[in-house]
Amino acid sequence: MKVCLDALLSTIVKSYELVEKPAGEFATAKVSGLTFQVKSFYAKGLGNVSIMSGKGMMGLMAMDTLVINPFELDAPLFSYDRIHAMGNDTLLLELYETRLDKGQSLSEVDSVVMAFGDIPNEVVPERWYKSITLPQSIKKKGKKALTPRFDDMVLKYLAAYIEVLGRAPACDIGAKTKAASVYTEGLLDNGGASTDAFLKAKGKEYTATLFRDYLFGTGEPK
Repeated sequence: MKVCLDALLSTIVKSYELVEKPAGEFATAKVSGLTFQVKSFYAKGLGNVSIMSGKGMMGLMAMDTLVINPFELDAPLFSYDRIHAMGNDTLLLELYETRLDKGQSLSEVDSVVMAFGDIPNEVVPERWYKSITLPQSIKKKGKKALTPRFDDMVLKYLAAYIEVLGRAPACDIGAKTKAASVYTEGLLDNGGASTDAFLKAKGKEYTATLFRDYLFGTGEPK
């Protein structure tokens, strides 16, 4: 069984208090045959944390997403995606460059990436966000036999990222939110794997509000 989003949230709340933001009509969405549940939180002293879980296709497919978008600390955006479909387990752990000062070491995350280097990375199609995707980002795919190792990887990668947060400097919230919005707005303007599905099923206005107010928390661009 893959690691659940509740376990990841439990890891986060050991370091940051989470206050849930009511998502209203955006708490549930049906897209591409999956029913998604969305929760968004303000993490005190950190920024926006969100989770999204989708299930459907008669139980043949499940997808989990966790996003940590720091606005009060100068650290990269963290994105976790996990897809179970057709007997395959696909894991994406990505860091996006949203920092104001790009000189901070990410050595803790590097160590985790190296520890699981025996599992080959999947080739990721080039998209517009390649230039802001940090080299610590990984994509792995395997059968159920690899699921326990993927679970271990997720928990260790998240723990390493929280260590990075622990020594990240405080920063100007407005400036950091503006820097982070480059990724949010880029998805809305140029698309992405799941973004395209939401845009097609729900339209630009709905998707923009979901992304800006809940998934990434960057708000209207300024």
